[in-house]
Amino acid sequence: MGVLTLTEELTSPVSAGIMFKALILDADNLIPKLMPQAIKSVETVEGNGGPGTIQKITLSEGTHMKHLKHRIDALDEEKLIYSYTLIDGDELLDKIESVSYEIKFESTPDGGSKCTKFSNYHPKPGAQINEEEIKADKEKAMAVYRAVEAYLLANPKAYA
Repeated sequence: MGVLTLTEELTSPVSAGIMFKALILDADNLIPKLMPQAIKSVETVEGNGGPGTIQKITLSEGTHMKHLKHRIDALDEEKLIYSYTLIDGDELLDKIESVSYEIKFESTPDGGSKCTKFSNYHPKPGAQINEEEIKADKEKAMAVYRAVEAYLLANPKAYA
C-alpha cells in the first residue's frame, strides 16, 4: 500500500500570524497549559528548535499513549509554514512507519485565518491503513487547534 494523504482546512477569526505564533512557535509551552489532561510536557531532546530538532511529547496519565517524538523538517516564520514528522511513539503502532505533516496558515479577507494541514501516513511494508483508523488523530489535532483558538479569542493581546 502507498502513502495515505489527507488534507484538512480549518478557518478561524484569529489572524494567521497570531495562530502560527501560538500553535506552532510556542506550542511546547502553551498546549500543556491549555490541555494538561492530554499533554503533560513537550521537551526538546535534540536541536535548537529549527529543522532537525527532535521533540518528545509526554502524554498525561490516563491517555492511551505514553509519548510521541517528532522531528521538525521545516519552519518558515515568514510564509507561516511548518512541517514535521512523527518518528516514534505509541501512536505508530504496528502499521505505520511514520507520519509527516505540513501545516500552512494564510490570512483571510476578514482578518482571520485559514489553516491547511496535509498529513501523509507512511505504512510499514505489507500494512494496510485507512482513513477510519486515523480518525482519532484528526480529532485530537482539531481539539488542540480549537483550544488554542479559544485561548486567543479570550486573550486578544496574547501573541500580538
